[in-house]
Amino acid sequence: MKTFKLKSLAIFDDKEKSSNKRDIPLLDGLVINREDDKSQWIIEAFCEKSLEDYFRSLENIGEAIVLETKISKESNLPAYFTTSIISVNEVEEDINVLFIGTIVNQAKNKTEGVL
Repeated sequence: MKTFKLKSLAIFDDKEKSSNKRDIPLLDGLVINREDDKSQWIIEAFCEKSLEDYFRSLENIGEAIVLETKISKESNLPAYFTTSIISVNEVEEDINVLFIGTIVNQAKNKTEGVL
């Protein structure tokens, strides 16, 4: 497994088929490449407790949650993941949210857009 620092996180709101995204203020976070046969990644976001209701509402939507992340450095290009929430946990006076999903191949999408 390889572990990286999560520098930023945004969640796309697809409930209305829009491209709106919600920036999530992070206290800390990790992105873990599980290197398994399903090419799954774990994204851990450590956030303020005030976001708990928002994340709990996403927990049971039954649809994929699309994340935009920046990994390691703010200056890096964003990486996109199609995920679901594994758990929302209270940690003292804050929360951590665990997502599992796969990375979206941006190079392929850019090529298809040009064609």
